[in-house]
Amino acid sequence: MTEPTVVLRNVSKVYRQNAVAVQALTDINLEVPKGDFACLSGPSGSGKSTLLNLIGGLDRPTTGEISVDGRRVDRLGKSELAALRLHRIGFVFQAYNLIPVLTAIENVEFVMQLQGMAAAERGAKARAILKEVGLDGLEHRRPGELSGGQQQRVAVARAIVSEPSLVLADEPTANLDSKTAENLMQLLRHMNQEHGVTFLFSTHDKLVMDFSRRLITLRDGMIVEDVRQD
Repeated sequence: MTEPTVVLRNVSKVYRQNAVAVQALTDINLEVPKGDFACLSGPSGSGKSTLLNLIGGLDRPTTGEISVDGRRVDRLGKSELAALRLHRIGFVFQAYNLIPVLTAIENVEFVMQLQGMAAAERGAKARAILKEVGLDGLEHRRPGELSGGQQQRVAVARAIVSEPSLVLADEPTANLDSKTAENLMQLLRHMNQEHGVTFLFSTHDKLVMDFSRRLITLRDGMIVEDVRQD
């Protein structure tokens, strides 16, 4: 049996604010199998973004175990975490996080450049993925010259071009109109089906929930429902 891409065992997260302990997550147990297209939903403050940050190694759990691709994220040092994020995890943020002085193709190439890929190979892969996400002909525009939807497509292309095992998307449709958001979700589902990339979203958007094949609902830092929608 194939090992799940993500495994969480008894994961809790406590923040300290002015000497007061704030329980962000409590005793989370979760498995995300390879190829899943899953969504974390729940009200603001329910722990969705915290959970994504823990899985992505951007924060550490207070207690519990987190594995991505069989590696214990909670045990890795800074350099090992950076390498895991660089090679195995793609991120899509609601603020896009594109580098404003770089063109679309340079933004997409950036991760592959950090990975040490040769210029000719990364250029070819970047052009191919930009064409696949519908940005053919816009490769040399900077983020400021692109619409919000186009910038988000560049962010998606950057996240998946190096073929990560897992893409974490925090509120990916938050800054998009409904039509652009629907087009983006169709694109992500295509990437999931064609490339086998595992997706885990955090969202308030019903559109994202409806597109997802699995809906994981959090409330007060706990999973209260986990339903497949295939």
